[in-house]
Amino acid sequence: MYAIVDIASQQFKVEAGMDIFVNRLKAKSGESVEFDKVLLVQDGEAVKVGTPYVEGALVKATVLDDDAKAKKVLVFKKIRRKGFQTLNGHRQKLTKIHIDAIA
Repeated sequence: MYAIVDIASQQFKVEAGMDIFVNRLKAKSGESVEFDKVLLVQDGEAVKVGTPYVEGALVKATVLDDDAKAKKVLVFKKIRRKGFQTLNGHRQKLTKIHIDAIA
């Protein structure tokens, strides 16, 4: 059984027992969160597609880490023959969640 869920304006394909990284949520570590913007639910052979969301579908999750960081992205800028170089790094803050159940 899997579902496609809209979490923080991004779509994720989730299954029960999965750990995923999403954009920052306001929940703290250990809190339970529920997502009701379920776009599709597949259970065996039955597939329910929402218009735009499936009514009555709910994904329950637990926040594992509310201050995780993504891999560093390096931004290098250079202008030829002018002696200009700059290197900037950025790490996006994420939230790690564990999918408990799809109801």
